[in-house]
Amino acid sequence: MDVVCFGALNVDKLYKVDRIACKGEERSIIDFKECPGGSAANTAVGLARLGLKVGYIGKVSSDREGDLLLQNFKNEKINTDGIVISKENRSGIVMGYIDRDGERALYVDPGVNDSLEFKDIDLEYAGSSKYIHFSAFVGEKPFEAQKMLIKALPDDVKISLDPGDIYARKGLKLLRPIIKRSFVISPNENEIKMLTEEDYINGSKILLKEGAGIVAVKLGKRGCYVSDSKERYLIDPYKVKVIDTTGAGDAFCTGFLYGLIKDKSLYESGRIGNFVASRCIEKIGAIEGLPLLSELH
Repeated sequence: MDVVCFGALNVDKLYKVDRIACKGEERSIIDFKECPGGSAANTAVGLARLGLKVGYIGKVSSDREGDLLLQNFKNEKINTDGIVISKENRSGIVMGYIDRDGERALYVDPGVNDSLEFKDIDLEYAGSSKYIHFSAFVGEKPFEAQKMLIKALPDDVKISLDPGDIYARKGLKLLRPIIKRSFVISPNENEIKMLTEEDYINGSKILLKEGAGIVAVKLGKRGCYVSDSKERYLIDPYKVKVIDTTGAGDAFCTGFLYGLIKDKSLYESGRIGNFVASRCIEKIGAIEGLPLLSELH
């Protein structure tokens, strides 16, 4: 396989609202959509649509939501042999509220995601991939499993980390075992600030010193900033009408990883990341707008 993604699997229940409510306030719902989600899962779908061979490590329950998540992967031709199916508890759910400008607020109910342990991972399956892409879990068990997996992987397997808000809040010290082994780390501007207490330029330098090979910072409406030990670029975004920003960061990871896997330059990989993210935010949900390979510019 080209990439195995490893992260939480959630069904996104997305509510389009007139405005995200403040404490004690009531607002109205305009529209509703339910779709498969999870940060690494969204990236997995994006990579599969770009023609890569993709697998997944995760956990679902044997319920309606778990069936929906597995069926979506099968429809997208993603290998599901690394996914554990539990007969207990419930599959993960994210409640999302999206305003008229496409900004969002999310609430995570992790369910069986948080019971995933190192013993659930097929090491041969994980080690058979060129890349493993990590995203965050809420609970400690799967976080520890990710750190243990890194130690068990062959040296030629490249690690990609999208820390998200949850892992960024853990701080640099707790994330260090993953960062120092990462070929690429892809925080957004707020996350790199939480990790390094610096702006994205100086924060990137810190992460590179910690051992990351490449740092790709997602800057939202301002595009991205990508750097390694030799090069650094601030890359403008594609201008599109924003409908929903859910999954935009996951979509960027899709394009950026695709570029690296296909031996594109750092700059070109950043451009592809911005393009895939721009397509994502033109539709409601994290995967609806993800492009096919034929649509790449």
